Amino acid sequence: MYISFSNKPKPDAGSAAEATARPPGARAVSSTVVTLGVVSMLTDISSESITAILPLYVTGFLGLSTIAFGFLDGFYQGISALVRIAGGYTSDRLDQPKWVAFTGYALAAVARVGLLFASGFTMLTAVISADRIGKGIRTAPRDAVITASSRPDNLGAAFGVHRTLDNIGAAVGPLLAFFILLLIPDGYGTIFVASLAFAVIGVTILGLFVPNVRTRPVEAKTRTVRAPRPKFDWSVITSGPMRRVLAAAGILGLLTIGDGFIYLVLQARSDFAAQWFPLLYVGTNVAFLALAIPLGRLADRVGRARVFVYGHVALLGTYLAAAFPIADAAATVVCLILLGAFYASTDGVLAALAAQLTTPETRGTGIAAAQTVVALSRFISAAGFGILWYLVGRETSMFIVAGMLVVAVPLIAVLLRPLLVTPRPDAASGQPALDDSETSR
Repeated sequence: MYISFSNKPKPDAGSAAEATARPPGARAVSSTVVTLGVVSMLTDISSESITAILPLYVTGFLGLSTIAFGFLDGFYQGISALVRIAGGYTSDRLDQPKWVAFTGYALAAVARVGLLFASGFTMLTAVISADRIGKGIRTAPRDAVITASSRPDNLGAAFGVHRTLDNIGAAVGPLLAFFILLLIPDGYGTIFVASLAFAVIGVTILGLFVPNVRTRPVEAKTRTVRAPRPKFDWSVITSGPMRRVLAAAGILGLLTIGDGFIYLVLQARSDFAAQWFPLLYVGTNVAFLALAIPLGRLADRVGRARVFVYGHVALLGTYLAAAFPIADAAATVVCLILLGAFYASTDGVLAALAAQLTTPETRGTGIAAAQTVVALSRFISAAGFGILWYLVGRETSMFIVAGMLVVAVPLIAVLLRPLLVTPRPDAASGQPALDDSETSR
């Protein structure tokens, strides 16, 4: 492993020689992946310190309703969908994924300044929108850099390492918010200042220490200036196996309610959850942290689509653990572990699956398309669940969504059946082989 202090990647020949020399079964990941993980860790300390207090800040400090929180949480989940494909497409066309990602990280950092002045629903919506648009711009180009810096047979593990570092930040952020509020009651402004500081440090590290890894193959880069660019093939994303993945991600995303609602349900029926509310995010992210690498490696071995589908069984367990009237700490802990397992089984695994099914020229756009579908569906889910909660109550609404998920998971397994196989790496590419009937569609 190496850490580059240049914006230029190592020569491809050297990387190929290193991959050839590495003994079979080695699981090391590129230092580019590690450095991006550090950037994400700092950024998540920034964002999750705010996420951890947002439900209480909105419904308690600002006095807004659960419907208002539902729309805000929907914006938080889904507004990034407006620019995810644009970010991935721009990264693919310019072949500058680092700098496209840098733009998104920088925009999110600037949005933190607005939190210092936001005091109502409209202003808060604008600030959240700017922050999440920055996330939408950066995510697919960043994941494209991770893919270009990793071996195909180790891609799930690489995303697992990145998501592990990312979730260290996601665990530290709520802890930071908890201790600030413990020392300074109603110290939301202090949390916003700390959030801004961590975001700025993350952007600085990205700009100075992450190499500008390109995603196109060597043949495309060595052409003469007059040679035309490779044609962007949208059919790679809109047909065949990717179409099935996008449909599955969208359907399941509609049944994925925001974490904040789950925590509010736990808070309403458990003194333990109410007393330690900001730390509920820590519990989920610690579970994610512990499971991201093992489940990423499992996805490499048994199939990424399979792990993605089974992850939603853990989400179903989360809903049931939250909805049943068991008011003790054990039920809360089980709920958080299952929620962390769900994210570890789906977040990086979906990105790895999209990267597996696309070409180098369309990889950023393919990852962005999958993430866009998830973001849009979760926006609808969050807004709809807020209204459902208002109409029928918290436990009943949870049971309704859980029942729909029971029906959806088997249907999605049928939809993704051609992908629910143990990977058989192709000798030339290292990518899992698919049935001929599926790849020809």
